[in-house]
Amino acid sequence: MFVIMNTCMFKTLSTLLLLFISLSVFSQDFSLVGTVVDENNQPISFSNVVIYSTEDLSIIDGTTTDDEGNFKFPKVKPGNYTLKTTYLGFEESSITIHLIKDTNLGIIVLKEQIETLDDVTITAKRPTVKRMVDRLVFDVENSTLSNNNVLDVLKRTPGVLVHDGVITIKSSVPTVYINDRKVHLSSTEVQQLLEGTSASNIKSIEVISNPPAKYEAEGGAVLNIVTSKNITAGYNGSVFGDYKQGSEYPKYSLGSSHFFKTEKVNAYINYNISPRKDYRFVNESINFIQNSQVNSSWESVSEKRSESTNQNINANIDYTLNKNNSLGFSTSILVAPRTNTKTFTNALTEVFNSNSVLDSTFNTVNRLVDETSNLAFTLDYAHKFKKEGEKLSVNVHHTNYDFSNFQNVDTDYFLPNNNIAFRNNRFQTFSSQEIKLYTAQLDYELPINDSAQFEAGLKVSDINSENILTQYIFENGNRVEDLQNSDTFLYDEMNYAGYTSYSKNWDTWTFKSGLRVEYTDITGNSLSTNQINTSDYVKFFPSFYILHKLNDTNELYFKYNKRIDRPRYSQLNPFKYFLNDNAYVTGDPNLKPQIDDVYTLGYTFNKDYTFELYYRYENNPAIQVTFQDNDDNKITYRNTNIDRSISYGLDFITYTKVVSRWDLYVVSSLFYYDEQFFALESNNELIGNDKWSAYAQIINYFTFLKDKSLMADVSYLFISQTVNGPTDVSTRSGLDINIKKTLWNNRASVSIGVTDIFNTQNETHTTKYLNQDVLLKYRLENRQLTFGFNYKFGNFRLQTNKKDIEINERERLNTSQE
Repeated sequence: MFVIMNTCMFKTLSTLLLLFISLSVFSQDFSLVGTVVDENNQPISFSNVVIYSTEDLSIIDGTTTDDEGNFKFPKVKPGNYTLKTTYLGFEESSITIHLIKDTNLGIIVLKEQIETLDDVTITAKRPTVKRMVDRLVFDVENSTLSNNNVLDVLKRTPGVLVHDGVITIKSSVPTVYINDRKVHLSSTEVQQLLEGTSASNIKSIEVISNPPAKYEAEGGAVLNIVTSKNITAGYNGSVFGDYKQGSEYPKYSLGSSHFFKTEKVNAYINYNISPRKDYRFVNESINFIQNSQVNSSWESVSEKRSESTNQNINANIDYTLNKNNSLGFSTSILVAPRTNTKTFTNALTEVFNSNSVLDSTFNTVNRLVDETSNLAFTLDYAHKFKKEGEKLSVNVHHTNYDFSNFQNVDTDYFLPNNNIAFRNNRFQTFSSQEIKLYTAQLDYELPINDSAQFEAGLKVSDINSENILTQYIFENGNRVEDLQNSDTFLYDEMNYAGYTSYSKNWDTWTFKSGLRVEYTDITGNSLSTNQINTSDYVKFFPSFYILHKLNDTNELYFKYNKRIDRPRYSQLNPFKYFLNDNAYVTGDPNLKPQIDDVYTLGYTFNKDYTFELYYRYENNPAIQVTFQDNDDNKITYRNTNIDRSISYGLDFITYTKVVSRWDLYVVSSLFYYDEQFFALESNNELIGNDKWSAYAQIINYFTFLKDKSLMADVSYLFISQTVNGPTDVSTRSGLDINIKKTLWNNRASVSIGVTDIFNTQNETHTTKYLNQDVLLKYRLENRQLTFGFNYKFGNFRLQTNKKDIEINERERLNTSQE
């Protein structure tokens, strides 16, 4: 090939060299590749990458990055070029390239844009699912889900099940984090918080079924809620709310979020209140057994009506000292006042003798009031070093948790066909739990090079808990303290932890490994019995992940880690909390921590379809088991360690486009559970319970109208019969439909829907082995008509995102007595 050049171009040595190389390779084309990430080293998908001619700035070629932030120009002629990379909300990157061979530009970092963007309209998009080496990332930012509350988004998140007040991942309750900060709330309070928080500022949900060493070893899985960051200065806010009508009662939620950002200050505050009433109807059948024969049968029906008005305040303020240092303060406050937190339970029990003849009846009326305050405060400091990505973070946190309740229980006993009680019994119970939690944590991140990362950290936690139970009985109409069923239990726990982690990326391989070490020192003291229990232990928690990209659309991965699940504080309380004359809840201060080993082998093909084989061994799981005392005709809800639990199965996940305006999400699992437990009422005999089960969730997302402002999703959930310790849980399913319309250029949205249309999500629990025979049938307000709204004001056209508050570490604070 002959190249004709202007005479003046030959005056520079570099141009002569370029001509020589061009002639020698006969105008061979070269490839140009790279990866685009943000300042947190997270890939930026769908960023624009354009090659311009250096001479006249004409466009030579252009492309967009894939889900991992990678781009590739396979055939580019040798020459001088300018490569520009852009993405909404980030500063443009411009690189000069002298292309004479196949070139890998490595990592291109886009910096967050600070200046105000005028009149930028965000168009709703479908959620996306991205597989990373140690987690599944469900990206919902500006999607059709962003006008829901966060709990509704979790119900649509791959691998996450929200049912009957419990959030689970692969049959285990996850530890919830917000922006990599642990949420220090009980499972019930976590749901109340998430249900009262708008999802309009959620960037993604990270489902981490095998958490790396950075996260606490506590819990079987991690659910990390990642919030977005403001990219513009100014003020914006929103008001949101929803109304749900159940079969018996309405439930409301109303809240408002406000954001403010200047060059140095980034502030956020959210307030929501959720007044609601709930209804639960339970049928209970118990066969009391003596010498392998049914001695007595009890048939009970109970109605529980509860009322609550929980209020949440979440706030965060970040202050940038300079380009390398920043301070942050955040708080989370949950208040459930006594005047609006009440539960009324009425129960009628029929007692039959061994010949199934009615012997007597008794009616129990339980009136309960309680109150909760849960206050969390966190102070952060972050220092960025000169090296790109090197960072030191320091975090101190305090939680003050205060819970108390008071119940009055009256029981009247009747003979058949007699309306006058032949006996009545009354007792009252006051209980309280005060917990103070202090933590301090240090984290260090060091990018070794463009493809390797090192992390290390230390953490110390100090937990002090005081639990008081005072029970009163009535003798001749006078209230006296029942000393046998009153106690004060003190619990102190110190935990010291350290971790280190290393990750490395190659062209087709990704590797991550870590080790976390924790030392725990525990003291439990029952003042009424003067019984002191102490224990201390050191545990090692390794984690290992490796992923191999077979090609652009297929990948294979393997992961392993060890986890611990420490008993909740309420599970350790040794005293008996009576629900009525014949049923009580009790704990065990000698409960052992549960240790899990989890192995997962996965394969993703055609980008959208993932299969996972997993095996999990749980040693000493601590659960609440229902036991019947056949001698005294009582029911005990006892927190105890079962021997072990083994589960394995095959999961399938896909999130794919069916046609232009129809997206399909499917997650399904075929799994086997094998649990062994000790029959505490039968000489501690070791009993097994196992079952193959199936789970499936199918969600269809539809968009309508030319501007895609009308959206609908139709979801179906199916869970076959499962086991939980000695109990078999029945099959349940549910169909939900939700329709949403955005208005006024996405300034507002309204939604309407129905959950559990056919009312098929109610459960039956069966416990039947040896001398145990208990059947429970639950009917809840699962079928609900829902309405929702969201209105944005201020600088709403800008990408309104917050660094959400840290709501630290209170997951083990559990006040439920049932």
